[in-house]
Amino acid sequence: MNFRLLFFAIFLTLSTTVSSQILNAESLRKVTDTSGWSGAASLNFSLKRNTNDFFSISNSIHVQYKMDKHLVLFKNDIEFQKIEGDKFENFGISHLRYNYRLRPRLTWEVFIQGQYNKVSKIDFRGLLGTGPRFKLTEDENYKFYFGVHAMYEYEEISDGVTPDQRDIRGSSYFSFSLYPLDNLSLTSTTYYQPRFSELSDYRISSQSSIVVKLIKNFAMKTTYTFTYDAAPALGIPNSQYDLSTGLAYTFD
Repeated sequence: MNFRLLFFAIFLTLSTTVSSQILNAESLRKVTDTSGWSGAASLNFSLKRNTNDFFSISNSIHVQYKMDKHLVLFKNDIEFQKIEGDKFENFGISHLRYNYRLRPRLTWEVFIQGQYNKVSKIDFRGLLGTGPRFKLTEDENYKFYFGVHAMYEYEEISDGVTPDQRDIRGSSYFSFSLYPLDNLSLTSTTYYQPRFSELSDYRISSQSSIVVKLIKNFAMKTTYTFTYDAAPALGIPNSQYDLSTGLAYTFD
């Protein structure tokens, strides 16, 4: 079976991107008490390091639909970066997630994701996973969550050494969202993703964001992401970071 075609067919248009190798799904969620459509679009500028120092421009669009106990999230990112004066390179990621609320503080999640990352030598990575999500607090201004998932991963690496990978991984995360002021929010999520057949092969990603509301529907967002991969492609460092700042537009 051609797994790349399978994932691309599900997403129809996989032309999205972020530089980190683990998508922070918590960044998809837009807090709203009403049913229907909502979402956000943003434009970001970043200074990053992996194999080189580089500057990037990216845009992100995500939408969600909420109805009773159901929530559907979709995220699509595109990024272009210039590496030490050379030509622009691009990255892509698409993510679709469905939530069903079983109890007030317990939700079941199912997700599918496809991505590529030329600098990290990832020609294609497809994920399909599911698991529970627990809400640890009831205070709407200070929210804490914990999720435990299992996922199937198919990966094609372009380092000339690594064969195509077909693995089962865990994907656990701890997340919090703080709203100390009406115009200020702080969010952070940390992921741990071990390969079940070899626990020494794992990934860790931590992403924290500060969002300051400027005027109605517009905000300034600054995000720092750190990623560690115990078994990256040949020639790629274990750790990478991403610091980005940009404007976000939200709608509902």
